[in-house]
Amino acid sequence: MAHTTPGISLSATSQMPQGKPHSINEYTSVKKPPHLDRLTSATHQESAVESVTIDVDDGPDGFVPGFLHMPPNFTAPDPFQEHHRTAAILLSGAGGGVTGPSSIYLSLACKLATLSSGIPTLRLDYRYPARNKHCVADVYAGMKYLQDLYGLDRFVLVGWSFGGAPVFAVAGADQRVIGCATVASQTVEADGIRKLAPRPVLLLHGTGDRTLSHACSERLYAMYGDKGERQLELFDGDNHALMGNAGTAEGMLCEFIARCAGVEVDEGLRREVVETELMNDGEREELMQRGGDLRGAERSHSHDKPSETTTATPSSHPGRSRTPRGTWIAGAAITPSATDHHRPPPDHRALWERGESR
Repeated sequence: MAHTTPGISLSATSQMPQGKPHSINEYTSVKKPPHLDRLTSATHQESAVESVTIDVDDGPDGFVPGFLHMPPNFTAPDPFQEHHRTAAILLSGAGGGVTGPSSIYLSLACKLATLSSGIPTLRLDYRYPARNKHCVADVYAGMKYLQDLYGLDRFVLVGWSFGGAPVFAVAGADQRVIGCATVASQTVEADGIRKLAPRPVLLLHGTGDRTLSHACSERLYAMYGDKGERQLELFDGDNHALMGNAGTAEGMLCEFIARCAGVEVDEGLRREVVETELMNDGEREELMQRGGDLRGAERSHSHDKPSETTTATPSSHPGRSRTPRGTWIAGAAITPSATDHHRPPPDHRALWERGESR
C-alpha cells in the first residue's frame, strides 16, 4: 500500500449541502451496544434510549437524527446541583454517524447515563457532514432541544476527527459549553479553542494516524493556551479511531465528562460502570459501519491495524495511569501535577497542565 501523508482537515471544500440527511431509522441496529446486559447486571439499572429527530431551523431538510440516553428515573434538574443540569453531546466525523471512533460513543453514552448521578447524553448525527456551518447549527439545535425539554443548560461536547471543528466553533461562542474533548481532531475551522480557557479540554490522538496527523492535536494544545486545564494524550502507533486503545480512550472520556459535570467517579463506579466492556473488540468496526461512521474520509485508515506498541499497560489503580515526569512532546516539557488522577500508561505520551485563570 502506498504511503499516505496525514492531513489537517476533512472539511468539505464547499458548504453547499449535498444529498439528503439520513433517517434515524437507518441506525436502529445501533440504538444500544451489543452487550448492554453486562452493565445492567452490574448496576441493576438501565438508562432509557430514545430515538430523536431534532428540528434545525437554518434552512431546508431541517431535521437531524440522534439517540438520547437518559438516566433511569430522570427528573427535572435541580437548579442548585450542577450535574443535574449537564448533558454531553457526542459528534462524529466527516461522514457523520452515531457510534463514533471504534464505536466508543455507543457504550460511552450508556455509561454516562448510568453513573450514580446520571448524565444525559446525545449521540448526534449531522444533516450535511463535513460542512461546518450546518454541523454547528445541528449542535445548537441539539442544545436547544435538551434545554427546552429537560432544563439542561450546561454541555460537554465531544468530537471525533472533523467533529473537532463544530465542537470548538460552538464552544468558542457559547459559555453554556463547560468542557470539550476530541479524538483525532482536525485543526481547520477549530480556532474556537482559543476562546475555550479556562474551561477544560482533553485531546486524544494516535501517533500512527494516517488520516489526520497527531500534530493536529499538538497544535490544538498550543492554541488553547495556558490559562486553563488542558490535557493531551498521544497513543503510540495507534490509528485514526484509536482501535488499539479504545477501552482506555473511552474510560478517559467518561471520567473527563463526569468531572466537568461535577460527578464523582469512585473506585466502585469505575469498576462497575466505566470499565465494563459493552462490546468486544472484534465487533467495533462492524458497528461503526452500521452506525454510519465509516462513510466519510475516516473510512480510509480508521480501521488500519494499530502497531504492536499500542497495547495498554495496566496500572496498579484501575482507571488510573502514570506518566514519567517531564515528558517531552513538541518541544515542551510538562511536569504533571501530583493531584492529577488521569495519568496515562507508559505506552502513550502525555502533556497535562492546569493553568491559572487570569
